Amino acid sequence: MSLYGIIADLRRKYPTPAATATLDLVVAELGRTRDNLREVVANLEGKPLPPGGKPVLDELIERAKEDGVYDLDFGPDPYDKPPLEPLDEGTVGIGALLVVSSLIGLGLAAAAVYAGVNAILHTSG
Repeated sequence: MSLYGIIADLRRKYPTPAATATLDLVVAELGRTRDNLREVVANLEGKPLPPGGKPVLDELIERAKEDGVYDLDFGPDPYDKPPLEPLDEGTVGIGALLVVSSLIGLGLAAAAVYAGVNAILHTSG
């Protein structure tokens, strides 16, 4: 059974506010630890649990250990720093065309501003 399946079972078994609050704390911490219950328990050591929440947490730990989902390791976070990929020729060509077209646009805009200012300054009136 998955860790979240165990949590769902415990929510049904203990429908009290204290159990719900405790399991909500665990789920919030699971999001920070990439589903590693061992790290969650370590993070919750210094935090006060709701009254009556300790037995629920203890049962969660026991069932997670029995099912082998207590200390999951999914490796490094893939969203932290994605690996750099080499650029292929097509991507470099598209990038070069975008740079050239941007520079042409800037040149045309500068020429239009210059022509407009020049026309204003040399208008006899």
